[in-house]
Amino acid sequence: MGNMKIKAKVKNDGIVGVKVLAKHDMLTYDQAKKKGKEANFITHITAKVGDTIVYDVSTSQFWSKNPQFKFKFKGAKKGDKLTITWTDLSGKTVTESKKIK
Repeated sequence: MGNMKIKAKVKNDGIVGVKVLAKHDMLTYDQAKKKGKEANFITHITAKVGDTIVYDVSTSQFWSKNPQFKFKFKGAKKGDKLTITWTDLSGKTVTESKKIK
């Protein structure tokens, strides 16, 4: 299993609805201090269809462990490939793709 579960589906009005579950411990500064570890959480998420950015957001330590998020966008069709990349505080980057249904 990958680091993300991605569902992307075109609705009747041409809007693509996306649901993502990102597998990450999302260790806040407080939690890390208590556990004697380095804080580490997702800091940035970008989604693209081809070369077009359809979602771009900076995130913080205040998301829960294994965060889920949703977004919608226009301008893609069934069969297009949605590529999502997240980066965490340690610099680790994860990229996964899913065909839009």
